[in-house]
Amino acid sequence: MSVALAPPDVAPIPVLDPTPDTERYWDELNEAFQRVMRSGRFILGPEVEAFERETAAYLGARHAVGLNSGTDALLIALRALGVGPGDEVVTTPFSFFATAEAVSLLGARPVFADVDPATFNLDPAAAAVAVTPRTKVVLPVHLYGAPADLDALSALCDRHGLALIEDCAQSFGARHALGTTGTVGRAGAFSFFPSKTLGAYGDAGLLTTDDDALADEARRLRAHGGHRKYHNEVLGYNSRLDALQAALLRVKLPDVDAANRARQAAAARYTRLLEGVPGVVPPADQPGHVYHQYTVRIGGGRRDAVAEGMLARGVATAVYYPVPLHRLPPYAGEGFACPVAERLAGEVLSLPLWPAMDDATAERVVRTLHEVAAGVPSGGA
Repeated sequence: MSVALAPPDVAPIPVLDPTPDTERYWDELNEAFQRVMRSGRFILGPEVEAFERETAAYLGARHAVGLNSGTDALLIALRALGVGPGDEVVTTPFSFFATAEAVSLLGARPVFADVDPATFNLDPAAAAVAVTPRTKVVLPVHLYGAPADLDALSALCDRHGLALIEDCAQSFGARHALGTTGTVGRAGAFSFFPSKTLGAYGDAGLLTTDDDALADEARRLRAHGGHRKYHNEVLGYNSRLDALQAALLRVKLPDVDAANRARQAAAARYTRLLEGVPGVVPPADQPGHVYHQYTVRIGGGRRDAVAEGMLARGVATAVYYPVPLHRLPPYAGEGFACPVAERLAGEVLSLPLWPAMDDATAERVVRTLHEVAAGVPSGGA
């Protein structure tokens, strides 16, 4: 296959352009930065406490505990619920590695159940089959910003006396009929990695829960296992949220719904533009989806060649995720069969999307996708 290169005077389109947000909030971000720098309080403190109150109120959670990453939010949520050696956690194989890694770091075993081909999220029927007497937690991921089937998964947990923990790394602000993601299960784990729907300017995370005891344990674990300095009670972690990141996130939090509506509008625009593009399957239109990613499917072994052709023409894309978790080295020998996840890993392609993306940019992305895909035969040759 030969593809035309983008003309040198045409600006490339990245997968994500964070500069419009930075420019929009520049004065407020600077003010927050100076406030923290002049306060001398850089670890936890008033900024983190205010951010926790504000996010708890926004999400509708009783408690929000600021942490240093979404990965630690998962790890601490699981540990606070007593997950450890001998326990099993039913989860999806189609996610970022941290979802399973947090389980394994506690000595427990992630049990991978296949995903729904339409939503890409954990299939409740497959999850039900994966439950054993050792299962302690069901851990769905709200992939790409689309709420998982919380009705069915909550019912499954109720039937078996299991805890539901939501991996909300990609779904801040997404809503389900049962509530905002992160408030339906025993705990929610959020990431504020810069690309997220509420993105920090470095690593940051959050744990949400309505359980007073779980929140208290999370706060103890994030600070080396003690509620008071030098009075450590258990082995914990250094997982405190930086005051600076909390202050910067507080600037953007009031506008997160508007930003998510802009993402939804951009996704609807993509779906309209993709009508009639052969061989490209747009994502299902799911209620509450906040489109952290707009992810299409390109079958026939053509995905990688299409992505390479688009990049040659100045349009970047991304693959989330090229290898399902059960095929990665830490888990590959355990014999999990998840054929839907394996098929999706060879077909998914995420298109550029950010809240301020304009019509002309979206039209160029789809035009490039159409032109490149038309020249890539089945098999990707």
